[in-house]
Parts: sequence; C-alpha cells; structure tokens
Amino acid sequence: MIYNEIKQRGRFDLPMELYHIDINHPKYEMAHHWHSEFEIIRVISGKLNVRLNRREFIATKGDIVFVNSETVHGAFPDNCIYECIVISHELLNVNDKMCGELISDLVDNDVLINDHFKDKDGEIVKAINNLFDIMSSNTSYFEAIGALYTVFGVIIREKLYKSSSGFAKEDTVKNSKLKKVLSYMRKNYKSQLTLEEIAQVAGMSPKYFCYFFKEMTQKTPINYLNAYRIECAARKLLTTDSSVTDIAYNCGFNDLSYFIKTFKSIKGITPNGLRKKGE
Repeated sequence: MIYNEIKQRGRFDLPMELYHIDINHPKYEMAHHWHSEFEIIRVISGKLNVRLNRREFIATKGDIVFVNSETVHGAFPDNCIYECIVISHELLNVNDKMCGELISDLVDNDVLINDHFKDKDGEIVKAINNLFDIMSSNTSYFEAIGALYTVFGVIIREKLYKSSSGFAKEDTVKNSKLKKVLSYMRKNYKSQLTLEEIAQVAGMSPKYFCYFFKEMTQKTPINYLNAYRIECAARKLLTTDSSVTDIAYNCGFNDLSYFIKTFKSIKGITPNGLRKKGE
C-alpha cells in the first residue's frame, strides 16, 4: 500500500492524535482514503455524510462513527463541525487474554467494531466523549490511555462488534481495486493524469471504471482527483509562502484560471482569500 495515510500519530509517547475540523480546515471534506489505524469521529454540529467502504449513512450532532482498520472511508460535511481521533495499534498491545484476542482480530479485520453510535447508545458514547474531552485538554499519557482502555472495555463488555466473515468476497475485491487506484492517484496527483491511465491501473475500460469509481466513492474519478489536488493546494497555501501560481502547477493544474475556479467551487473561497483568512 503506497499511499494509504501513513504518518506519525501524536507524540512519540502517545501515538494517538486529535483533529478538530471546521470549514476552514484544509481537509474539511474528507476525501476517500484508508489507514491501518483505528479512527473515531465525533459530530459536534450539523450533518456528516459518511461512507465506509460501500456503506453510507448520515451522522448528526452527538453521533459517534468508528472507522475500523483498513476501511476505505470518506466524509462530506453539511454545515458540520466534527472531530477525529486516530489511534495506533501500538496503544492496544495489551496482555489480557480476552482483550488481546479481540485486538488481534480487529487488526486482522476478522472482527469489526460497530461503526455508528447514537447519543442514546449510553455507555459507549459516554466513554468515547470522555476520551475526546481528555484528548482536547493538556492531558497526561496515563489519563489518555485510561480513557482509551475504558472505551474498549465497554466494547468488549457490551459486545459491540461482529465477525467480518459475512462480508461478500466481491466487496473485498472491489475495495482492493479501489485502494490500488486511490494510491496511484494520490501518489501521482501532480502529473497530468488521464482517465485512460487511471482505468488501466484498475484493469478496466474507461467506461466501466467510471461506473465502478462512482459506485464506490460517489464521485467521478476526475472530480475526486481535483478535490484531492485542491486539498493539497489548501494545505500549501496555509503552510508555505509559495505563490498561488506555483502551488497551482505543483498540484497538477496547468491553467491558473481553472485552478482558481475549481478551488472556489470546492472551498467557497479563492486561494488568496483562504491564505488571508489563515494569517
């Protein structure tokens, strides 16, 4: 896997990281991706259209979304503020037999934690909210680890997980093909990619590939690629002094006016406007 989301999570002594995401965040719209870590999402306000592999649902204020390891996921906010905690497996290497077996099964994707909890779901939502609140403060390692283990303790006690054996082999094959394509697009987004070239990576005709990609992501391949390019451009605008023109060309656009038009249609603001807003 070349371009699943690979990065160091959190501090060296606490491989767990919290992200607060509102409309000003470069990754406000969560483009489809995957990673080996677990991810927990908390909706603060508004609506979040969530897609986990091919499963789609809307999460609203107070809802919790659990993203299992290696799940291709994306999220499309509707006037939404949300938070994410990404959790490395390193934190869950525990010696307790029952918990250790569950974590091993989760890492191997033999077992999947339930992916959507509502406010009425009681103890699990309370435990996860406590984890978010602790991570939001200047927390100690032991407080954060204690809160995390409490979450998994509730999951084990209330059996909030299921075997993955019932999932269709066809879905596994499709997810594998999608991951291969997403990896290629993200690795080569600076290049002038063609639909034919991307379809060839999936081993499909361009026509069937467009159908497949739309089915899996709810976006056309070109719309996804442009959205990812704009996400990368937004990050560069907020973290570098490079000119708008240089950023446009370095992110795969060969026409400045088209870049500005695409940026504004996706972000609702011009590149210079975003840069000034972030100062």
